[in-house]
Amino acid sequence: MTTADYLCPMQLLSPANWKDYELLDSGNFEKLERFGKQITIRPEPQAVWSPVLPMKEWEKLAHVRFVPKSSSAGDWEKLKRDALGRWTISYGLPDGKAITLRLGLTSFKHVGVFPEQAVNWDFIYSSIREMKTSKPKFLNLFAYTGGATLAARAAGAEATHVDSIKQVVTWANENMQLSNLDNIRWMVDDALKFVKKEQRRGNFYNGIILDPPAYGHGPNGEKWKLEDNINEMVHSVVQLLDPNEHFLILNAYSLGFSAMILENLFREQKQSLETGELYLKAKHDGVLPLGVFGRLKKRA
Repeated sequence: MTTADYLCPMQLLSPANWKDYELLDSGNFEKLERFGKQITIRPEPQAVWSPVLPMKEWEKLAHVRFVPKSSSAGDWEKLKRDALGRWTISYGLPDGKAITLRLGLTSFKHVGVFPEQAVNWDFIYSSIREMKTSKPKFLNLFAYTGGATLAARAAGAEATHVDSIKQVVTWANENMQLSNLDNIRWMVDDALKFVKKEQRRGNFYNGIILDPPAYGHGPNGEKWKLEDNINEMVHSVVQLLDPNEHFLILNAYSLGFSAMILENLFREQKQSLETGELYLKAKHDGVLPLGVFGRLKKRA
């Protein structure tokens, strides 16, 4: 059998019914978003089209705007007096439980959440709840502020959270406390090095998510480049999957990265594979693509 025999039709997935988040508009390489009561303007390299709303309307609505100062950093310009430096939002999981995320204005244009990932949080939560394994183990690699980790823990999994930046892991720990959760295993480590150590220890996981950046560095200066390292990472990670019951999610946000690349990366895994794109639908028309995903799943 070939890879094509295991493929499902490509999917287009977007969060639905998230009261605390909206993409209002996008265009001219920017996006206008509402996070709770705060509206932001941030750079978005994929938004090559013209916005629906005039820029005067954007600036009238927004509390803050990110102004790049270099290719990797910048400052936030306050457009309203009541602009917040820190605030929280909530996300409702499939059965009514909710997680809480603390947001903040960082020098890298991020605010502490990638909203399109909410569809993966739902998948993680539901998949863990359906498992026959009594105590499922979950691993979040390149874990950022922990939305996926919180979803897994809320579903009852033993969750391990791995990120190379200590401050980000501390942020995720704060989100755990805000969400009234506990007992998450926190690891400040290079993702690939951690995976190889888990291989040597003989550890397995029932659920794994990888959400790697296009570029990055480990805590000891280890270099990560998606195109150079993702093949080795996938080959290593699949060896950590519990042979009886598991799922694996791979996200890739990189300009020009196709879902077909993920199909080829998973070619050796002879099981059902879902691939597709994650996107956000704008309130004032239009859609914003925000990466591709691949999902493997094996039921007990």
